[in-house]
Amino acid sequence: MGRSEGVLVTRPAGQGNELCAALERAGFTAHSLPLLQLLPLAEPDPAQRQLVLDLDHFHHVIFVSGNAVRWGMAWIESCWPQLPVGLHWYAVGEATATALSAHGVKVLTPGIDMTSEGLLALPQLRQVSGQRVLIIKGEGGRATLASELGRRGARVDELACYRRGPPGLAAGELARKLSQWDIGVVMISSGEGLANMLALLSPAETTKFMDIILLVPSQRVAQMARAAGFSRVITAENASDSAMMRALAGLQPTAGE
Repeated sequence: MGRSEGVLVTRPAGQGNELCAALERAGFTAHSLPLLQLLPLAEPDPAQRQLVLDLDHFHHVIFVSGNAVRWGMAWIESCWPQLPVGLHWYAVGEATATALSAHGVKVLTPGIDMTSEGLLALPQLRQVSGQRVLIIKGEGGRATLASELGRRGARVDELACYRRGPPGLAAGELARKLSQWDIGVVMISSGEGLANMLALLSPAETTKFMDIILLVPSQRVAQMARAAGFSRVITAENASDSAMMRALAGLQPTAGE
């Protein structure tokens, strides 16, 4: 792609500023248009509150995103001014780990494979028969982590502290922005973001923008993009800003496969 073309950052509101700044420093024209809205849930219901109160009964506590840390730790610390000891704390990625470390816990991460599969490959989560696992997350989302840990014999509970929703964009607005900003690359940070993008484009608009490069964070999301008809799909190592920038830097003017 040429650097005169725009790069669209689609992270939720307030979470794409550093990536946009990195793009501008690298000489690209960055635009931000969130394709995913994140909203905290109200106070936990009695069953959820009991999970928080029982935190010291768990062996493993897994946070699937920085937002899970932001809102989940608020719930936890309202019940536990001093966190229980002896727990194993996990974060799906480095940004999530940084947010969790700020709460004074030692965090385990899967390294470069910032996915559920990466977490499941950690030695500490391979032999979990009879152990209790708490997954702190948003409503819905992938079931891979919980189902596989359950298959391994763990007693798994999930604590949903936020929900995802589509962005508040009018019909045709996304297509207008893609044209107006001369977007050459769309950076997709999750499968939900890609699904929302596809829902916001009419069939005719989708066909019109098939030549846009989609930069995605995993093979799973790449498969979703190709199944929707996009052929110019680049897969980053993960969803972090640094991985997205490395993938973009590796693009040649005619790249896309």
